[in-house]
Amino acid sequence: PPALGLVEIGAHWIHGPSPGNPVFCLATRYGLLGPEAAQEENQQAEVEGHPPLPSVTYGSSGRALNPQAVSEAHNLFGTLLASARAFRGAEEPPAPSVGQYLREEIARRVPSLGGGEEDARRLQLAMLATCLKLECCISGTHSMDLVALEPFGEYVSLPGLDCTFPGGYSSLSDRMHSALPEGTVLLNKAVRTIRWRGSFHEEGDVARDFPVQVECEDGDTFLADHVIVTVPLGFLKERHQDFFQPPLPERKAEAIRRLGFGTTNKILLEFEQPFWEPQQHFLEVVWEDESPFEKPSADLEANWFKKLIGFVVLQPPEQHGHVLCGFIAGKESEYMETLSDAEVFNTMTRILRTLTGNPHLPAPKSVLRSQWHSAPYTRGSYSYVAVGSSGDDIDVLAQPLPEDPEDPRPLQLLFAGEATHRTFYSTTHGALLSGWREAERLNQLFEAPSPT
Repeated sequence: PPALGLVEIGAHWIHGPSPGNPVFCLATRYGLLGPEAAQEENQQAEVEGHPPLPSVTYGSSGRALNPQAVSEAHNLFGTLLASARAFRGAEEPPAPSVGQYLREEIARRVPSLGGGEEDARRLQLAMLATCLKLECCISGTHSMDLVALEPFGEYVSLPGLDCTFPGGYSSLSDRMHSALPEGTVLLNKAVRTIRWRGSFHEEGDVARDFPVQVECEDGDTFLADHVIVTVPLGFLKERHQDFFQPPLPERKAEAIRRLGFGTTNKILLEFEQPFWEPQQHFLEVVWEDESPFEKPSADLEANWFKKLIGFVVLQPPEQHGHVLCGFIAGKESEYMETLSDAEVFNTMTRILRTLTGNPHLPAPKSVLRSQWHSAPYTRGSYSYVAVGSSGDDIDVLAQPLPEDPEDPRPLQLLFAGEATHRTFYSTTHGALLSGWREAERLNQLFEAPSPT
């Protein structure tokens, strides 16, 4: 049943809920989705991971912007973004990053923007700047200048109108968990070190030796033949040198260093009454003096909130109450994590009053935000293919260890998680498929006839 007042602090949507998406298939099989998710036309919609419509766009001058001008900017950006996916395998892509490519393409069209009229052109540029920030949220990066152009088109968007779990995303993991034997899953057992390539024995049992020992922060140890490591790439970037003993081979360490991992956070605002129309799904925010060609201010304290792309309205209100979910990425998002709840509350109240042009807009009754960068075992949200890396790095990250397939103790360390899926990185379905992939690797090993 839909959980009342439920909000997601982490994963929010099933991206591309259609038969090719294993999260959607499981959720359907378990009966965890609402009736509209099952509709055939919803499974065929192509949305490319962008927020739901209908939407209204507020400008910083305190008014709703002309919907026609807004859709003109969105359509142009959508076209340019689609063209950015075409350079897969290009010998010499026109720019190193998606951001640089998009800026160059926008620059070529500046004279004709807004029908060539100065104010309309400026507004189009401001809206395109918002589109770039939205893309930062989707890619989980500080700037699209950090996202490599050549591999950008390798990411695969599945068809389907993004949907949510009425009972929360955890309703899926709870169902998967409930099928396992009692005591299989241990929570609150943070791992300090994974020792591999060793020869470890249980107390008093010298006959059986294990190549892997997992040591927890509370001092408990577990011996194993195989360990599947699913920690986020952000954690690996910070800790891989001391987390694995012996350290990972250089090739794997390089891939960890090169791949991108950034932060997207949510700021959830709960209101007594909505100030938006009940059918609205998204309130977009445009700072009218911005342009894709200007470097954003380095003064985070004064300007962090300008990175906010707007607010998704949590639907339906009967289930959630009147809740807006703001999205913000990058350094500004990480700075927001360091502020007090009161500071975030006051800033959000102020900017909503500015945007709506209503100085008497009631303040929200509560604020809640994610803090994925501060989380010690996460250190951000999800991965992207950064300038200087490629899809090959994802495959290197996914390779099990030891590297030698002839090793007498194969598959001691296996790697799964969204950052190890070459075409579905950054998604829950990528994470799920990567786990199945590694489980299957072990199945193959266990089924292999032992050499006589």
